[in-house]
Amino acid sequence: MDELKKKLIRLVHSKNASWKSIYSALKTNSELADYKTAKYSSINPQTQQVNRDHQFISIDKLLNDYTSKNIHLITIFDPEYPIKLKTIYQPPWILFARGDLSLLKNPVKLAVVGSRNASSYGIEAIDYLFPSLIKKNIQIVSGLARGIDAHAHKAAIKLGGKTIGVIAGGFNNLYPKENVKLAEYMMEKQLVLSEYPPETKPAKWQFPMRNRIISGLSGGTLVIEARKRSGSLITADFALNEGRDVFAVPGSILTPDSDGVHYLIQQGAKLVKCSEDILEELGM
Repeated sequence: MDELKKKLIRLVHSKNASWKSIYSALKTNSELADYKTAKYSSINPQTQQVNRDHQFISIDKLLNDYTSKNIHLITIFDPEYPIKLKTIYQPPWILFARGDLSLLKNPVKLAVVGSRNASSYGIEAIDYLFPSLIKKNIQIVSGLARGIDAHAHKAAIKLGGKTIGVIAGGFNNLYPKENVKLAEYMMEKQLVLSEYPPETKPAKWQFPMRNRIISGLSGGTLVIEARKRSGSLITADFALNEGRDVFAVPGSILTPDSDGVHYLIQQGAKLVKCSEDILEELGM
């Protein structure tokens, strides 16, 4: 492992490190020149502190511990790092991964997000749309949250498909507790990703930030049941900003859980009535 990657791993594990402070600590390296990043100051106090902190982290101890727990580290400099993810604003420096890494190679991925309070209609919409999508080997990417996310993962697995979960926090602090068994299964048979070291406890701000990874891995984002102010719309916004397709399943005008998807349709998202509406946009 080269020194740049070792430095990056140490920096990500530094206490209070942020994306910007890591960039500042690394930006003298020419490898960073190709990324769409702002030029942050390298002399601010936080960067100085992170530079001091990372020097005391034992890289060999870290990597041996992760190997024993089947945790893989994929840095932004590695060939295994997903190409689509490299193009987003502030791509994660490192992906911590557990499960089948070959899933990252599949070029056709669909993000599926929606309400944590999924109705029977939302569940039925997934069950109606997924068989044709899975038959075309489209991978499902979601956030392992309760509701639509969890059912999207389960439906893909039930149909013999592949699915990737992206979590806030680290592997040792899975949230919500009701989905721990699902996450553990996916860590064995599918794939779970995080941009945070395993001991990291999930914080509120991490949930909207992980949505950029969900949309960033995917060629399009499908929204099923979402309020106008919700994490699902944040994911859709990330997708739109990166020039990705956004799909929306219309719902009842009588429930606020459909306000978000109807807003997306009004803003130009493709209204989805059947799986073919998605397949044609993905070129399948």
